[in-house]
Amino acid sequence: MFIDELSPIFKQLVQHPASFLGGFASGVLRLNLADDPVKSWLDKQRGVNTYSFPVTEAHNGKASGPQSISID
Repeated sequence: MFIDELSPIFKQLVQHPASFLGGFASGVLRLNLADDPVKSWLDKQRGVNTYSFPVTEAHNGKASGPQSISID
């Protein structure tokens, strides 16, 4: 029963060992794939050009923390 639950993991390991071990290492090291050093490296590996656009968020001058509302 325990072997049946782990068989998809072993199947992925055998089919794509580099991808599996890279994902496993990033999980163990708790790397966020959306963070800049990792994201830029992944983009280079895939050959994707990234353009940096200025981020404009419409917060109407308010902080991004918790907000309170009042219901009448």
